Amino acid sequence: MRAAVLETPGTAPVLREVKPPLLERVELPYEPRGRESHSSEVGPVLIRVAAAPITPLDRFCATGTSYFGSPAVPYVPGVQGVGTDPHGRPVWFATSAGMAPGDGSMREQATVTAEDVVPLPAGADPVLVAALGLSAVAAWCALTATGRLAAGETVVVLGAGGVVGQAGVQLARLAGAGRVVAVARSTAAREQALALGADAAVAIEPGDDPGTLGDRLAAAAGPADLVLDPLYGVPAAAAARTLRPGGRLVHLGSAAGDTTPLDSATLRSRSLQVLGYTNNALSTAERRDALVRVVDEAVAGRLTVTHTRAPLSAVTEVWDAPGRVVLEI
Repeated sequence: MRAAVLETPGTAPVLREVKPPLLERVELPYEPRGRESHSSEVGPVLIRVAAAPITPLDRFCATGTSYFGSPAVPYVPGVQGVGTDPHGRPVWFATSAGMAPGDGSMREQATVTAEDVVPLPAGADPVLVAALGLSAVAAWCALTATGRLAAGETVVVLGAGGVVGQAGVQLARLAGAGRVVAVARSTAAREQALALGADAAVAIEPGDDPGTLGDRLAAAAGPADLVLDPLYGVPAAAAARTLRPGGRLVHLGSAAGDTTPLDSATLRSRSLQVLGYTNNALSTAERRDALVRVVDEAVAGRLTVTHTRAPLSAVTEVWDAPGRVVLEI
């Protein structure tokens, strides 16, 4: 069986032949939770993998410097994937690869805990579902559960060129936002955000400080109610300046820096709420329900993200490629 194997932390995985999962470990019958089914579950379950995305979390764990600790090597990365279950039904699934001992999704067959399997509807594109996956789950839950987005509110989406940001622009609108302002560095990302439904797009320029970027954001967003922040750094500090009194900033990533120059006066004078978000805090049921929602939006044609397809055999070459790469297996 072919698999992408991480042999040394800090390097890219390589394609290897590995032993397939032991079929006798797979317990049947099994019925996944979600949608129409609510029966009891057993596991592990054998999945024939069709698509596995390369995500920032996969790369982070593979460095050996993540807060989960250095993973035991060799291991197969991949915290999520799409495939078919023992009955031939399409499913999405999650793993703890890189965060705990065990192998992940970047292989032809995987055994996963039954509660981590979510059935997919007919017509779901496995590659698009893989591209969206936990990134779209994060955007949805950060906006609605943590951020408490209310109908008619103004939302600022930082990092609108990334997968979380692209999903955030669309999901904010689907959740009832009255105005969505996208923020991104590249012209292409800003144009794409407008095409995805943003009302305005603001550039992050070289040399920006919280004041200069904040002024541009304020002109586009007016008093904002909610900021979706996968960047942190200067953009987060600038976006906080656009918030109305009592406004919320939900932080879920640090692509622009591990610290932010958010000044005390901005935070205190407006009684702002700065809220942290991580998918790891979701219960299995919460994650499943969010995944079902974003997949339904994708199947309906209301949610998409840019992504690149690559064969499993190219994993070493595309491991650090920009954007969302989905391995077809």
